[in-house]
Amino acid sequence: MEVSPVDVMAAAEALRIPAAVDLAAIVVGALTGGLLAAREGFAVSGVLLLAVSGGLGGGLIRDVLLGDLPPVALTNRAYLPTVAITAAVTFFFSGWLSRLTGLLVVLDAITLGFFTVIGAQKAQILGMSTPAVVFIGTLTAVGGAVIRDVLLAQRADIIQPGPYNAVAALIGATVLAVLAGPVGLDPLPVAAAVIVLVAALRVLSVWRGWEAPVAVDLPQRTRSRLTHRRRRRR
Repeated sequence: MEVSPVDVMAAAEALRIPAAVDLAAIVVGALTGGLLAAREGFAVSGVLLLAVSGGLGGGLIRDVLLGDLPPVALTNRAYLPTVAITAAVTFFFSGWLSRLTGLLVVLDAITLGFFTVIGAQKAQILGMSTPAVVFIGTLTAVGGAVIRDVLLAQRADIIQPGPYNAVAALIGATVLAVLAGPVGLDPLPVAAAVIVLVAALRVLSVWRGWEAPVAVDLPQRTRSRLTHRRRRRR
């Protein structure tokens, strides 16, 4: 679909997220990555690298896929210094910050919601299809975590059973893509609702022990249930 420059500018203005909110999301993402590096006993370079991946990784992947080059993480003068300061804080105060587990879970959940919305809205501004909007929104939210796990040489956290992460982002991106796209609702209230939805799903999954569904053998499960019922009747 052809999108005129005027339409793009109007959409960008309507969907603009305050710079302070954007930076806050980057800080929490960098904080999460930096704390993980500090727990693993990494050197200062490792703390900085994981802070960058946590705060800017998803946005870097998003901009490369959308052809928005150079990525905003490199053109915005505030992003890299903000991540560097956050990495320094985690390097020197990791023990104190690690005690704030509950607060960090909530902040991480809110950040997941913001990154989901930022990515999905940028794809919408460029006139992407609904499936593409969902994909970009989800990837922006979890891309930094994937880069982090690759650097740690471990299986990506988002593909393992556990609290909702990618699942929450996927649900949120789908809701935003549909409501602010084909349904045509005002994008700002939709964005606010999606942030709350993603954050709530993430926090509840951690506190209530909800786990993302895993692959099942449906025919085998059905046969097992039928066999069990027959035995009970006998």
